[in-house]
Amino acid sequence: MRILLIHHAFLEKNDGGGSRFNEMTQVWANQGHEVSVLAGMVHYATGKKNTRYKGKYFHTDKQFYKGVDVYRCHVSESYNVSFLGRLWAYFSFVFSSIYAGLFKLHGKFDVILVTSPPLFVGITAYVLSFLKRTPFVFEIRDLWPESAIDTGVLQNKAIIKFAYWFEGFVYKRAKLINVLTPAFRDTLIKKKNVPKDKILFIPNAADFTPAESVQKEFDAIKFKTELNLHDKFVITYVGAHGVANHLIQLVDTAEKLTDTNVVFQLIGSGMEKEMLQKEALKRKLNNIVFRDPVSKAEVFKYILASDMGASVLKRVDTFKTIYSNKTFDYMSCKKPILLAIEGVSKQLIEDAKCGIFVEP
Repeated sequence: MRILLIHHAFLEKNDGGGSRFNEMTQVWANQGHEVSVLAGMVHYATGKKNTRYKGKYFHTDKQFYKGVDVYRCHVSESYNVSFLGRLWAYFSFVFSSIYAGLFKLHGKFDVILVTSPPLFVGITAYVLSFLKRTPFVFEIRDLWPESAIDTGVLQNKAIIKFAYWFEGFVYKRAKLINVLTPAFRDTLIKKKNVPKDKILFIPNAADFTPAESVQKEFDAIKFKTELNLHDKFVITYVGAHGVANHLIQLVDTAEKLTDTNVVFQLIGSGMEKEMLQKEALKRKLNNIVFRDPVSKAEVFKYILASDMGASVLKRVDTFKTIYSNKTFDYMSCKKPILLAIEGVSKQLIEDAKCGIFVEP
């Protein structure tokens, strides 16, 4: 089978972040399928292009993995500047990925798979599906436009109206829709009028293999000592530092725990990181550490050398429906989780008995 994946945030080999499709494309290729990926050129957390893409609109990585070809497409580096900058970044990928799909890819595909957010990648999927006469499957990792509205990122009424219209348009034209949580499935059936038999439920999961591979030759105590945290109870957060993540609540918590040996370690980048650093400095907090993004293998080292992992989001209704990717990374490292996300994520850690919940 020839599979085309459209993924705005498909990671580089050594990038940290949600690597679900990096892993799945390798599985498909190992099963004998031919896989092509239309991917963006910027990392979703930093909003920056890899240096090898500077000045380029397209870059082809044949055999990025064995049996997987990746076609990198231009994304504006305005991604993390402002809401309008991010919107333009989304649409710059739409335009460049449509062009690449029509003129860089050759032959017919058996299926097109597109993963959202951003919702607008559905434009690429629909156009290529229509012109190449190929069915497409639409995956929902987060409900859009609800999450953007609830977090205050999306406020323009005209754009909101278009986003809801386009959401319905894509759902109608997709052959199948895959959702990552049972709450998404319920929302689509009860509120979006999507037929039940059109919906698949294939959730995220904890893959223990990468963490166990790192752990074989890793001395967690030594690593923790090198970080000068050997006598601390380390709670690590790994991921984006954006509006939705609402990491100010970790800064607030650190302030309340200054007379303990608890240290919060925040690894990643995003629009809110500079503000968070300034706030920690203003409050003279010496029990919160900010680190730049690291590779996936390095991420596991930091988690394995920690005492606990933190998964937090802003308190809005939409986030009651999601599973946080980082929760599964902590689970794969067998670390207890400090969770400040209501809804299905709370149910997940309670069922697995792998952490504690606090109100966000």
